[in-house]
Amino acid sequence: MDSIGISGEPFAQAIVRLMKEDDLERIMKIEHASFPTPWSPQAFITELTENEYARYFCLEIGEKVIGYMGLWFILEEGHITNVAIAPEFRGQRFGELLMRSVMQRMQVEGMERMTLEVRASNYTAQRLYERLGFVLAGRRKGYYSDNREDALIMWVELDSMGAKG
Repeated sequence: MDSIGISGEPFAQAIVRLMKEDDLERIMKIEHASFPTPWSPQAFITELTENEYARYFCLEIGEKVIGYMGLWFILEEGHITNVAIAPEFRGQRFGELLMRSVMQRMQVEGMERMTLEVRASNYTAQRLYERLGFVLAGRRKGYYSDNREDALIMWVELDSMGAKG
């Protein structure tokens, strides 16, 4: 993974690959540990099998899935649907590794920019996204159904320095 600016153990053994239905048991554990309103297994299956715009990736170390990221590739834009790292691997730059890898891969496939929504209270994620070159573009009032929290809308141009690492 050295080509994305993150090197050393355990990053050398990290693999970012396409998600498969076989990954869902582990994905659901991470999903439930990460979000107050987790997606259902069927939502992931639908994304993987029926949504032609969807791209879902897993971050794996030693054949263990420790994180995932999903996005929709529409025209030249990527709309990130979800990103999560298993709790025991958080704070160790694995989220950055996963996102940088997917951003590079999508840039090669012709994606020019990416967007996402993040909870206004999720400062840790916001700092990561800013490190990756995302900038604040707006706010969605009451976006999250579980507590009506606002979402911040962030964008990045993939040819920016943040996406290249």
